[in-house]
Amino acid sequence: MKTRLKGNALIGQSGGPTVVINQSLVGAVQEALRHPEIRRIYGAVHGIQGTLGQDFIDLKAEKPSTLELVRHTPSAALGSVRKKPSEAECEEIFKVFRAHDIRYFFYIGGNDSAETASIIARLAEKNGYELRVCHLPKTIDNDLLVTDHCPGYGSAARFVALALMGDNLDNRALKGIKIDVIMGRHAGFLTAAAGLGRRDEDDGPHLIYVPEVPFSIDSFLSDVDENMKKHGRCIAAVSEGIQDAQKRPVLQAIGGQGEKDSHGNVALSGTGALGDFLAQQVRDVLGVSRVRADTFGYLQRSFPTVVSDIDAREAREAAVYGVRQMTKGGSSSASVAIRRLGRGKKKSGYASECFLTPLETVAKNTRGLDPGFIAPSGKDITADFVKYALPLVGKLPEMGRLRRKPVPKKSL
Repeated sequence: MKTRLKGNALIGQSGGPTVVINQSLVGAVQEALRHPEIRRIYGAVHGIQGTLGQDFIDLKAEKPSTLELVRHTPSAALGSVRKKPSEAECEEIFKVFRAHDIRYFFYIGGNDSAETASIIARLAEKNGYELRVCHLPKTIDNDLLVTDHCPGYGSAARFVALALMGDNLDNRALKGIKIDVIMGRHAGFLTAAAGLGRRDEDDGPHLIYVPEVPFSIDSFLSDVDENMKKHGRCIAAVSEGIQDAQKRPVLQAIGGQGEKDSHGNVALSGTGALGDFLAQQVRDVLGVSRVRADTFGYLQRSFPTVVSDIDAREAREAAVYGVRQMTKGGSSSASVAIRRLGRGKKKSGYASECFLTPLETVAKNTRGLDPGFIAPSGKDITADFVKYALPLVGKLPEMGRLRRKPVPKKSL
């Protein structure tokens, strides 16, 4: 077993904010306070960008009551960033680490953040600098490899499920065609959550399109038309990352390509172009006048009160586990992952545990929806996905529906 390394800890947040990312931040701080080998606990303002500029705050100076409030507050309390450090910048980072005696680095984020953590860990080893690097998982996309699911996903998926439940009621009251464009660059986990609140046979969304299945505008229009004839209305949940048969994002194909970040990701959110395009196609081809489109964009990332209890708990547990493993010397660099356990004694029970996986198994690459989660038609989800996702989202509210017993008409 490795010796207990003494020095200071640095915590950073990276990538898109979530409702529960601060659970991980505060969990890491509170656990670090329990380990005397961690002398000081610094927070990097705006992640690796703040590290380069030595923009640190003293997290030990924060009141326990403040940390508790922050723990239940959405978004990234330290400020986030989308930046992949260059080799030259990594050299600067190590100058900063040496100057501040940083021996523990905890980086909360998705696969790009894991890549950044991996780069720093490799450089530390190359330079003979004793540093323990731990990636703490976070992403609403739920697309990290190895782990069963990611902190941040359950709450964002709950938001999507609730939003579509509301949209379904709205669309039933005033019939028409509704298109909801939902986040998901390569993985359809978040868009698939749109179907979790369905109870009755005619509930929407009636169509669900994910990036894992090639998208055809002609098939889309045919599907919408079929549902209009069947239900007199149609709700379609569409991932922002849907791709054509050539694996080209539809948004880019219609001229909606945005800027790229330093990891090479093209911005797909922040524009209603895809929804507007699909809605206009429906109007032009099907001749339906009542067509509406909403782009959820960043809404589901930091929406207060819409929080999955399991998601919040696991976000904190992952951070606590990571700090414990790093301080006891079980690994010099790793990513924390979550493993789903059996249901336990109660039929409705759910349990999970954390474990470590090498950084390189998580860095950069992503996963998509399991094939068994996608219906054979390619435009819906399966019962297996509902079984997978519903425990992470939590119990959804039950919606009432009138029997609508008709009253006999009177002759006039």
